[in-house]
Amino acid sequence: MIENIDLTHVLVLDIETVPQYENFEDVPEVFQELWAKKTSFQRKEEETPSDFYKKAGILAEFGKVICISVGVFDNKHGDLKLRVKSFYGDDEKVILEQFSGLLAKQSPLTLLCAHNGKEFDYPYLSRRIIINNLPLPKQLKIAGKKPWEVPHLDTMELWRFGDYKNFTSLNLLANIFDIPTPKDDIDGSMVKDVYYKEKNLARIVNYCQKDVITTAQILLRFKNSPSIPIENITIVE
Repeated sequence: MIENIDLTHVLVLDIETVPQYENFEDVPEVFQELWAKKTSFQRKEEETPSDFYKKAGILAEFGKVICISVGVFDNKHGDLKLRVKSFYGDDEKVILEQFSGLLAKQSPLTLLCAHNGKEFDYPYLSRRIIINNLPLPKQLKIAGKKPWEVPHLDTMELWRFGDYKNFTSLNLLANIFDIPTPKDDIDGSMVKDVYYKEKNLARIVNYCQKDVITTAQILLRFKNSPSIPIENITIVE
């Protein structure tokens, strides 16, 4: 199946998220209590809810989206290219509106592609879109659909080959396939501090774009296709 996918109908994406508040003490009391209950089985015995709050960005109920990067393939002249664009800022609702607007312009045949997208990016985006009182794009409406009707690709799922206990990071796959790693500057564990302490959103956007490019190159490997040369990759402002 993967060999027959038309890359021009694929939209590769990655998101970066952070806790809604910089410090646990700033979280409204009711949500402090809910956070404590939600994470009670995830925390180590010695960890307090405040200690664990640095991971709040991975839970859609307690985090927010600060960047969505997307990549689209272009093969009009037989020379495969990738164009990458990002939506980012401090206002999550604006980011989600811009992303939803892009999805609305896509072909009905469009497939979304992300690494670990089925367990993170797609559900996270869907939840935050609903929390922000925005309409859910058709590409994210999967309730009641059969698995083969869901327009979502996941490069981590492709690598599993049915082994559902297996988790493989994007960084590991990039190194296995000898693809430039997106983790040469920061990684996911550093995004919160880069956002709140360094206030360096541009650095996060660059990291997110690298993830998209790497995911696109990995998808090409699954299709047994050559990588896209760096000169064929364009960042769209």
